[in-house]
Amino acid sequence: MPPRPNGAHHGPVRVGDVKKNTVVRLLSYLKNYKLLVVLVMIAIILTALSNVLGMTYLQVIVDDYVKPLLLVDNPDFSGLLNVILEMAAVFGVGVVTSLFQGIFMARVAQGVQKKIRDDMFYHMQRLPIKYFDTHTFGDVMSYYTNDVDTLRQMLSQSIPQTVSSIVTIVTVFVTMIVTSPILTLFVILCLVLMLQATKKIGGNSAKFFIAQQKSIGSLNGYIEEMISGQKVVKVFCHEQATMEEFDRRNEALQESATKANIFANILMPIMMNLGNLQYVLVAILGGALAVVSGESLITLGGIMLFLQLSKNFTRPVSQISQQFNSIIMALAGAERIFSLLDEPVEEDQGYVTLVRARENPDGTLTECAERTGTWAWKHPHQADGSVTYTKLTGDVRLFDVDFAYVKGKTVLHDVSLYAKPGQKIAFVGATGAGKTTITNLINRFYDIADGKIRYDGININKIRKPDLRRSLGMVLQDVNLFTGTVMDNIRYGKLDATDEACIAAAKLANAHDFIMMLPQGYQTVLSGDGSGLSQGQRQLLSIARAAVADPPVMILDEATASCIYTQKGNKKIRKPQAANQTALIFDRRAAARLLSINSIRRLCWS
Repeated sequence: MPPRPNGAHHGPVRVGDVKKNTVVRLLSYLKNYKLLVVLVMIAIILTALSNVLGMTYLQVIVDDYVKPLLLVDNPDFSGLLNVILEMAAVFGVGVVTSLFQGIFMARVAQGVQKKIRDDMFYHMQRLPIKYFDTHTFGDVMSYYTNDVDTLRQMLSQSIPQTVSSIVTIVTVFVTMIVTSPILTLFVILCLVLMLQATKKIGGNSAKFFIAQQKSIGSLNGYIEEMISGQKVVKVFCHEQATMEEFDRRNEALQESATKANIFANILMPIMMNLGNLQYVLVAILGGALAVVSGESLITLGGIMLFLQLSKNFTRPVSQISQQFNSIIMALAGAERIFSLLDEPVEEDQGYVTLVRARENPDGTLTECAERTGTWAWKHPHQADGSVTYTKLTGDVRLFDVDFAYVKGKTVLHDVSLYAKPGQKIAFVGATGAGKTTITNLINRFYDIADGKIRYDGININKIRKPDLRRSLGMVLQDVNLFTGTVMDNIRYGKLDATDEACIAAAKLANAHDFIMMLPQGYQTVLSGDGSGLSQGQRQLLSIARAAVADPPVMILDEATASCIYTQKGNKKIRKPQAANQTALIFDRRAAARLLSINSIRRLCWS
């Protein structure tokens, strides 16, 4: 097996690259929601305009109604009431548009999130086995959990709030200039100081948020490994060492998260205090202007309006600075997601396909649609345009095969093996001798460095990988069962298999007896990778799953349960393979024990 990292491994992510290279790809996911995005933008603009327009009524109320009414003995409040109702109506429009903005943006965010998850999962299905051999479970899962969730928060909250803040800043700025250019200039000077603080603090937080995402993936991967391997940990009494390693990874996460959140947590208080200081200074300066100019430069109502405007001018700036961290964190997650989507998919240049065939009296083969029990390799020849058919028999041959998982570290060298149709061949060797590697090469999970592998006389590089793997039955060294019934797990080997065929396969694998002892027999629901079953029972189900497909070649990789004793205790070992089926058995057990399997015709020792 190739070397596997202990935790998350990603190349360094530069903040500049994250901002520039990722945004375009994220925007491409919005193309199916153009109308909703336009409606969201309209709603944001209307909300911002209604809020600013509503605030302008404050100056009218103070200067045109409150001050005059204070000078009369019998004030008439009807005009004031009408203006207040108008102001309430304007703010009401903002409430309604804000409601629609939330509804529309939720649909967009969830739709984009679903599309990204779909793209990741579909792409993951096309990745080579090498990717999963070199990446931990927790690291891959963090793409679907942490990284996708940060994108959801950015789309549904951070971006709408940022756009709303920008629109508010523009509309408030125009109103401020109309109200008092002098006070506006003072507010701009204060704003420059705020932006400098945001740039300094936000820039430092970005690299720590990226480090935090990596540490989360590493920690999640380790937790998953320890949960699944808890029995092994306890058997070897490694609890203390496990806790120490967990502490090391947890402390790394704590360190990166602490640094990231220190900058994130101090940013908002700094911005708020600067805003409060600005509010006080504007009040003092505005009052001074009104007194000195006799309200020619600004009126009392204008001062009250400007104070409200200045607060609504700095508040969006504070919101942008607050959302800046969330956006940086989401873009870091997007960079990780796109790194997965950019992983090269499994290449397949094969053109020989597996087809159903009918054998003619003269021995030739004819392709057909109906099930005949005969399969053939359809081999188109580009030179003359002809097509030849070769019967699928299960003849597997390796010629002088070389292979290395890592360049320069050869695992197999000049390996030559063969298995004729119907033969049962056992390959015996110590752990690490290359048994699993050979199964990986036959399935083309990895490609050989030199030599040839022929299947029914055809170079397997010419055979399409899906067709090659359909013709092989695999009982893997590591058993994986899926959530569902026992019947569903057996049928996974052949999705259109009948219940009777699944039961027959279970009997062939000696799994029928223990299945019938389960609470609901074949309808017993398994979960947690079949955690309620013993390792031997899980392996029997794995054999039944491979047997139901009735492949011409069966590969048993350390599948010790494939050769089991009968209930009679006479130590006669049943063989689940059919008589005409080629079987390649890879095992590390003693040769003498393997020789007791009466169906094995050749034994290879490494």
